[in-house]
Parts: sequence; C-alpha cells; structure tokens
Amino acid sequence: MSKGTLLYAQSGGVTAVINATASAVIAEARARKIKVLAARNGILGALREELIDTSKESAANIAALAHTPGGAFGSCRYKLKSLEADRAKYERLLEVFKAHDVRWFLYNGGNDSADTALKVSQLAKEYGYPLTCVGVPKTIDNDLAVTDTCPGFGSAAKYTAISVREAALDVAAMAETSTRVFIYEAMGRHAGWLAAAAGLAGENPDDAPQIILLPERAYDEPVFLAKVKQVVEKVGFCVVVASEGIHTADGQFVADAGGVKDSFGHT
Repeated sequence: MSKGTLLYAQSGGVTAVINATASAVIAEARARKIKVLAARNGILGALREELIDTSKESAANIAALAHTPGGAFGSCRYKLKSLEADRAKYERLLEVFKAHDVRWFLYNGGNDSADTALKVSQLAKEYGYPLTCVGVPKTIDNDLAVTDTCPGFGSAAKYTAISVREAALDVAAMAETSTRVFIYEAMGRHAGWLAAAAGLAGENPDDAPQIILLPERAYDEPVFLAKVKQVVEKVGFCVVVASEGIHTADGQFVADAGGVKDSFGHT
C-alpha cells in the first residue's frame, strides 16, 4: 500500500533561504521513503496540476538547494479567498491531491500562505480525505504567529542594516552641499522588526539611523519634523528609517497617501 506523497510549494517573496527549507523538506521525506512533488509557481502549479517530481533529482542537487538563491520551483503572489468565495478552486486542489495521492501538503510562505493551508485542511476534513497541511514559515517581516525568529528575517535584517549604513556614509559625505535628510523605507507590513534592525548600522548615539519610525508607535508628523530638524542642526544630516506600516494615531496609514495596493490588498 502506498504511503502517499508529499506536495511542497513556495509562496510570496522567495527570501534568501527558502530553498534551504525545500532542501530539508525533501531530504527528510526521502529518508522516510516518501515521494515529494513540488508545485511549479506555488499554489498556481497545484491548481494547474503542474507538479515537479523531485525524485528525479540527485541527492547532491537537493543538498545544493540549501545554498541556492531564488525559488527553485517558482513562487507566486496569489491569494485564495474564503472557502465560500473560492470553493471551486479549493475543490480543484483536493481533486489534484487525490489524483497524486497527496497526503501531506507543505506550503512555504507567510501568514496568507498559512491561511491557505488551513482552509485546504478544513475542506479535506469536510470530505473525509486524510491530509496533513502544514504552513512552513518564511517571511522577512518576522511577523508569523508562534514563530520567534522566522526564516528569511535574519538575512533581510542584515541587508537592511548594511544598506542603511552605506547610504548614511554617502549622505554624510555630501550633506554640506546636497541631501541632508535621507529616508529609507523598510518592509515589514505591521511589524517593525526590519526597521528596528536598521539600528544595527550605528555604533554611537549620533550615528545613522538617527530616527526609526515603527508601526507599533503612532506617527506624529509635527513631532517627527521637529526631531529631523534637531538632528540636522546637531549632526549635519539625518537618516530616517520608516517602516512601511507606520500610521497615525487614528489608524490612517501614511502610505495610503499614494492610494496604490498590491494584489493581496496591501498598501
């Protein structure tokens, strides 16, 4: 009797380490003699039944994934709606899973991907189909529930700190005759982890970034501008790191001024 197969898929921004997770998933499944299929371009591949048989890859190739950038199997930014709104798509997923005897579904991504895994699990339970669904953590935002340090955050935090430090050196060198205020926007949505990581760029109290704006604290424009002026008068220039999720006390996102949203409805 077949043990069933495991379906692995990648979702969202790929980060610098998502392939390391893929490598570990495949290697551990092989050790237990479980076949692993990988969906091409995330959940879209599962819906289209575009599945990659990883058993055709050598052990050396799978191990090399741990040091390979990008997303080996392709990723996507495609959010399934509620079970009621997108029921036909969820049922299509279950149809594909049954066709390939998929008994484990591992979706490697952030909060939205974990939500998709949950909904697939709920539908499988409704139909009485034995299926274990796991949301595998991956996000630079470091904002996943019950996940202390999320894969993807560490490398992004280092990149942010280095980028801010390099930019600060340029601003300091040109401050007398050119730009005196530089603003670096950090990703992170509603969590300020990446913006806070920029603080690693400085060693002394007056080092850049002199101001870090976090979404966990309400943005007050008059206070902010006064602080920028104070820093420029004291240091000669000011480097600001602003999290993309900063908002005013009434909950209005500063980024909403542009009025543009992505495919997930995020500002």
